Amino acid sequence: MEKKNIDWANLGFSYIQTDFRFVANYKNGAWDEGALTEDANVVINECACVLQYAQTVFEGMKAYTTADGRIVTFRPDLNGERMEQSAKRLEMPVFPKDKFVEAVLKTIRANEAYVPPYGSGATLYVRPFLFGSNSVIGVKPAEEYQFRVFTTPVGPYFKGGVKPLTIRVSDFDRAAPRGTGHIKAGLNYAMSLYAIMDAHKQGYDENMYLDASTRTKVEETGGANFLFVTKDGKVVTPKSDSILPSITRRSLMQVAREYLGLEAEEREVYADELKDFAECGLCGTAAVISPVGKVVNHGNEICFPSGMNQMGPVTQKLYDTLTGIQMGTIKAPEGWVVEV
Repeated sequence: MEKKNIDWANLGFSYIQTDFRFVANYKNGAWDEGALTEDANVVINECACVLQYAQTVFEGMKAYTTADGRIVTFRPDLNGERMEQSAKRLEMPVFPKDKFVEAVLKTIRANEAYVPPYGSGATLYVRPFLFGSNSVIGVKPAEEYQFRVFTTPVGPYFKGGVKPLTIRVSDFDRAAPRGTGHIKAGLNYAMSLYAIMDAHKQGYDENMYLDASTRTKVEETGGANFLFVTKDGKVVTPKSDSILPSITRRSLMQVAREYLGLEAEEREVYADELKDFAECGLCGTAAVISPVGKVVNHGNEICFPSGMNQMGPVTQKLYDTLTGIQMGTIKAPEGWVVEV
């Protein structure tokens, strides 16, 4: 299929409408078969549950063109599983994992002309989401739901590529203990908007959120998980019940152990340990890994030895290996890369 006439190398991380999206509806206790549509608009009542009580969950994925010209996506089964958990937590009907994967592949296939070519630095971002669609005025779950998948070609999440970020320890809390921080719900991102805009006004790229109960332990940024490297080369990620279980982070930890032969540990990470790490990065679907050069904790600057000019050596190896797996230049573990 001939590709669209898009300046792939200069794409930002923003929405470009593609030709098709998948839509399925839940009514009278069951999901319909769903279908592709060219209509990008969602028409719902002013009193729809999603508008009144934020009953919505979503996922973020990507499709890639590999070095040998195939179109693939990365571990879609795990996104389906995570959406199932998110839906259950917000009292929403589960869209089954097998149907989720099928819908994702069908949507990517229908928008094949928008999948950026190999080597362009761009990818096709895939956004499955689920929301309460019928009118609800009392505080209760909806009875009808819509599941949709749309795609958009995107460039790097952070402008300037791999330039290390400066982040601050935030005074705001991202998620409460035993709350919804571990699911991918729209409400978690809504509450982070004020904090991120405030960080930008103060000259920071992102926030580092600490645990809400003790404010001593590192959690996440709100849009990505943290990854640290110790001075003796161990990879460490924070463990908490109130952070999102990132598929990218889980994959990087396996890459560290099985491809790079590194020790990798998920554990509680205390804020006062930051000064002892050699490298720091933010990991997630959008950027894979974005290096962090500096953390500012209320005027106290913690500068990582990896510096402000490039990724640290271990972080770079992790990034290169995972993106190599995704792009087909490195052999993937069984089931990680799914051909469209």
